Amino acid sequence: MTQWTDYTTGERIKLLRGPDMTQEQLAEASGLSVATIRKAERNLGGSLQTLLRISAALHTDVSVVLGQQAPRRAMQGTDRAMIRELSRIVHDTAAGVGVDVQPPLPAELAAGLAAAWKTYRSGDYVGAGVRVAPALREAAAALKAAPVDRKSTAAGVLADAYRLAAYVANQFGARDLAYAGIGHAQHEADRAGDTVRSAMVASGRSWIYLRDARLDQAGETARLSYESIEPRYGDRDLGTLATYGWHVTFAAVVAARQGDVDSADDLLSQGYAVAARMGRDVRVNGTAFGPTTVTAQAIGISVSTGRPARALGLFESLADAGSLTPSARNRMMLDVALAQAETRQSDTALDTLLDVCSAAPGWARHQGLPGVIAQKASAGSTTLTKLRKLALILGTSVIISQE
Repeated sequence: MTQWTDYTTGERIKLLRGPDMTQEQLAEASGLSVATIRKAERNLGGSLQTLLRISAALHTDVSVVLGQQAPRRAMQGTDRAMIRELSRIVHDTAAGVGVDVQPPLPAELAAGLAAAWKTYRSGDYVGAGVRVAPALREAAAALKAAPVDRKSTAAGVLADAYRLAAYVANQFGARDLAYAGIGHAQHEADRAGDTVRSAMVASGRSWIYLRDARLDQAGETARLSYESIEPRYGDRDLGTLATYGWHVTFAAVVAARQGDVDSADDLLSQGYAVAARMGRDVRVNGTAFGPTTVTAQAIGISVSTGRPARALGLFESLADAGSLTPSARNRMMLDVALAQAETRQSDTALDTLLDVCSAAPGWARHQGLPGVIAQKASAGSTTLTKLRKLALILGTSVIISQE
């Protein structure tokens, strides 16, 4: 039986387009020329911007177009088992099933949830799902057992657990579970009466929309999330500034994906201004932000808006990336590798890509960019050895560009 990864990128585009959509219709929906669509379907290359537009027009994520993810996610056995258990607990706890147990002490619950977030930020999404499932059940039990004057606090903890469950599901393309998890997170954040948590949930929903190629909803939700927590001019609280800075910077990412470069740059400048007020990177409620974080995001935005030289300049200006989480640092290096490929530094791009994928193979298999970079860099690479190594790490075929 032919697997989704056995097809070329061009073949996957044709299959996703199907018999009911012509090349001309796909060109119109994506804002590209018919010639560009034909070139993509003949597997003759294509920039990240082209593939992002095509995937949005096909109402799917770019990782599906690249074969990193099947239309109905083909996962490994451990992945499927984790998602099944996580789904069961998300739906059970929301229905009040299985929460009639003695909850752990607040400190123990906080430690378990913190460990789950740390695992997620490291890029181990299976491990994060395994950890958040029992923490979610414990948080639901704690909310049910909490006295009236502690209900709001307990609801906030449960909102964080549901949000993490939604994030894990989104990484695996389990979109229905992601929407369910973020919906329950919103309900609990509202019950907690916590504006900051509600904004973080809204930002999470925007990310799910983004991965689901619902760009208009992603943009509007991102805007609402940062506007709801905009700090006062004299506000110096690092937690408040970090939360707002992250949200406005994520809104810049969404604007970039929509092709609105001016809005992306304007939002990014607001993120830089907040980071400058902070002076250093901090982590709050599972989110990290500061000067290093905003620069890492600016690198990605520069690449996705067709300015690879600017991205490489920003990377060279970054003195120390030590404050980034492992997954954020890996993502930044993928953006650097793509910028190198776009500026025809093919072998350097493959070296950068191999370093990232070798160091975090489990994380890399859930990303869409490695396939884009490998295909782009293969046009100017002098060796096939690196491509074969990448294919082995990613567990997918790496198509050699014919440009």
